[in-house]
Amino acid sequence: MPETPLLLAFDTSAAHCAAALLSDDQIIASVEEPMNKGQGERLLGLCAEVLASADVAYSDLTAIGVGIGPGNFTGIRIAVSAARGLALGLGVPAIGVSHLQALAFGHDGVVISSIDARQDKLFVQVFGTMDDRDPVMCGLDDLPSVPSRADPVCVGHQADMIAALCNGTALPPRMPVAEATARIAATKLGTRPPRPAPLYLRPADAAPARDTPPAIFS
Repeated sequence: MPETPLLLAFDTSAAHCAAALLSDDQIIASVEEPMNKGQGERLLGLCAEVLASADVAYSDLTAIGVGIGPGNFTGIRIAVSAARGLALGLGVPAIGVSHLQALAFGHDGVVISSIDARQDKLFVQVFGTMDDRDPVMCGLDDLPSVPSRADPVCVGHQADMIAALCNGTALPPRMPVAEATARIAATKLGTRPPRPAPLYLRPADAAPARDTPPAIFS
């Protein structure tokens, strides 16, 4: 294993398949491919290509960083399952990072991060206040409050509209999602982070039937 920490991070929580490789404090490879479906078939191949482009192998990795959502149910499960499996096989930690945190990464002060939750809803989290704020699902009419005179930075889905409502400034993310995920995960190296788990903020649109299942006789 290299003396310098080497971290692979990936995210499939939205309409993309993204991966980045962080060596110490430098991104040495990064790819993001837009896609609405097919992340399960593409993710590990994309990761292998990222590693090959830097002439390193899975066995060289110090840790795995993974986007845990919120976002697409299937995409989140794909990435988290892959991260857990790789971490187990390689004997390295897997570190979960929320997409909302990745969007906000690199911005100073109070930051309002938002993701499209569909059905006229948003996943929103406020960063940089005195109290820790959990992510919520809300609409533009019931956004989380921010301190007066906070002048928040608004980043993500409908950032312009949120900025207008919160007297803030809409700005783009400072870096691609996989790169931000890698840098955030790197700050947790040397700790004992919990195993990454999907961050779901809404119930699934489809659920198993509540009827009693039929008895099965052998």
